[in-house]
Amino acid sequence: MDDGRPDTPPASTAGRLTVRDVLDLDLVAAWVPEVVAGSAHLHRSVRWLHVAEAPDVGVMLSGGEMVLTTGLLLAGDERAQREYVESMRRADVAAVVLGLGRAFRTTPEPMRRAAERCGVPLVVLHRPAPFARLTEEVHARLVHGRFAALDLSDRVRSALTALNLSGAGLQQVLDEIAALSGCPAVVVNLAGRALASAGDKGSLNDLLRDWERVSGQVAELAGGTVTVGPDGWVVAPLEARARQWGRLVLFGYHGPEEFGRVLGARASEALAMHRLLGDQDRGWEDQSAESLLHDLAAGTARTGELVTRVRAAGLPVGRRTFVPVVVRPLGAGPVDDRDGMPELIEHALAEDPGVAGLVARIGSAGTAVLLSIPEGQDADAAVHKVAVRVHGELAGRGRTAVVGAGFGCRELDEVRRSFAEAVHVADAAVAGPPDAPVARLRDVRLRGLVRLLRDEPELQAFIGRELGPLLGNPALLEVLRTYLATGRNKSAAAQVHHVSRPALYRRLQSIESLLGIDLDDFEQLTSLYVALLAHEAQRAAGPGPGR
Repeated sequence: MDDGRPDTPPASTAGRLTVRDVLDLDLVAAWVPEVVAGSAHLHRSVRWLHVAEAPDVGVMLSGGEMVLTTGLLLAGDERAQREYVESMRRADVAAVVLGLGRAFRTTPEPMRRAAERCGVPLVVLHRPAPFARLTEEVHARLVHGRFAALDLSDRVRSALTALNLSGAGLQQVLDEIAALSGCPAVVVNLAGRALASAGDKGSLNDLLRDWERVSGQVAELAGGTVTVGPDGWVVAPLEARARQWGRLVLFGYHGPEEFGRVLGARASEALAMHRLLGDQDRGWEDQSAESLLHDLAAGTARTGELVTRVRAAGLPVGRRTFVPVVVRPLGAGPVDDRDGMPELIEHALAEDPGVAGLVARIGSAGTAVLLSIPEGQDADAAVHKVAVRVHGELAGRGRTAVVGAGFGCRELDEVRRSFAEAVHVADAAVAGPPDAPVARLRDVRLRGLVRLLRDEPELQAFIGRELGPLLGNPALLEVLRTYLATGRNKSAAAQVHHVSRPALYRRLQSIESLLGIDLDDFEQLTSLYVALLAHEAQRAAGPGPGR
């Protein structure tokens, strides 16, 4: 049954044959081949077979040929034998096959020495060989393999282009690449950081667990074109607009080397197209960090898997303290994707080489960073320094923000609760920014508690009971909010609303009448204040890492 995946032909029909492949054919074995020189070069590709007796045949070759000859016109002339081999070297042939029997009964020593010196594989056949049969066999395999490679190329390009045009995400495209190749696929940037991965989870975890070593080997194998390593590692450069920005690596491709090159080339083209068609303002580094922080905050991945992913993302994990921090801008609407907040935070982090961080946006309301602080260093002091630098960077741009931090974690599986705390603290601090550079749960007090409970049905019912009649009268609701915010200073509240004191008294009396309360009763006033805080928290609710 055809499942849409490319068939993998045997190595000898994969569009590329080496000298060794040809010598291993059953047909050739019957002629008793012997490699008498250049055995270190049997990996050379055979592009074509060429039967020729002319001593000057080298001028008619273009490279990669396996030349078949009986040496009939070379017999008895040692100089001609040497010059013949040297001309083969200049023509960059794959190998010379000499059939013994007609001109030579044994290997001609001048040819052997010249071939060894020139690095040209010289093979002698000890039994009569019909060269036509060998040519037919090899050419059939080459042609068949090249058509198979073209078919693979078309099928892979078609499948991946369809995904790109349908608007599929990076993960979907990479999943398809892993399925087409039958092995794990990883996208890395030029710094060796793993941005996305697909394929068998067990194999991926093994790779990411030792990512520092693996990424070093990938860098050694990488080149300007698709390269295939001895273990089936296929490394393809990722380029867009004539600039390389990363690599695609297929780990352990079991098919023919030529097919690996085809897969790598088509897959890298598809990823380049995906990048060009995608969000130009959010690179894959941003999307990768966002995905990882989301999984950390939501607790949707196993701890062991998260450790390998975090390490592969470039964040130190051994003997570290992790602190989630959330930055919310002040005095503006939703964050613009081009406001440069992640870059600003990364610049602030770069000033302290001991503290590392993974930075990403969290929805449209802010930016989060997971700080990794060396064990033994004061985590609170490190967070304070980062916050001071962030405020300094923002001040230089005429902007302000609040910075909320969670508690320090020794294990990654604790980060989820700490992230939730950092989000709550930052949201609560927006309504009442603290004097300190960074806000903690203790700083937001009642406002923070209400923010933590804002989605609870009981609190929502409490808001309705306390403020119900005012929820349909925004003007009076705002008067009540101002009255409480000014410490029940009627003169100050009147000035804020640009009305006279008698006019304010009348509005306060309307509030008392609608709600059936006494604004001089401390307990009733406290209930109203809590309800207002909860109402503000619900209105200011924005998406966080776990949303």
